[in-house]
Amino acid sequence: MSSRSQRRLRTLLFAVFTLLSGIGAHAAVAQEAPPQANREQAFLAENDVAMTKMMDGMAPKPSGNIDQDFVAMMTPHHQGAIDMAVAYLRYGQNEQLRRIAQEIVVAQQQEIAAMRLALGQPLPPSAPAPTQLRPASATTAPASHAAHHAHTTTPQQEDQ
Repeated sequence: MSSRSQRRLRTLLFAVFTLLSGIGAHAAVAQEAPPQANREQAFLAENDVAMTKMMDGMAPKPSGNIDQDFVAMMTPHHQGAIDMAVAYLRYGQNEQLRRIAQEIVVAQQQEIAAMRLALGQPLPPSAPAPTQLRPASATTAPASHAAHHAHTTTPQQEDQ
C-alpha cells in the first residue's frame, strides 16, 4: 500500500473513531426507547429487511475480473456486519456487546476501505456515525451478518 493510500486510510480511520466515540454517550437516552417487545420486533424487522439487501448485493453479475468481483461481493457482506452492529447499538443494552458492536463497525469499515484501496478505487464517502435509538426507515434499514471481522490491521500494525 502506498504511503498516500496509508495516509488516506489513517484519515478515514481517525474520522471513524471520532464519530464512534459519541455512540456510547447516547445510551443514556434509553428511557426514550420503546418497550422491550417493540424494540425486539423493530430490531428483527430491521435486520430482516437488511439481510435481503445484503444477500442481493452479494450476487453481482460477474465482471470477468476476479479481484473486482471479490470486492463487489465482500463489500455488501462487510456493510451487512456494520448495519447489524449499528442496529444492535440502537436496541441492545449489554455494555460488553455494545463495545463489541462498536469494534465490528470500525473493523468492517477498515476492511472495506482497504479492499477499495487495493483496487485503486476511491474510498467510500464519509458519513456520520448512526447514533439514533429509533429504528431506521424501511429504505435505510441495516443488514445483518457480522460473522467476519478478524482480518483488520490498524495503522500502528502497518508501521511495524
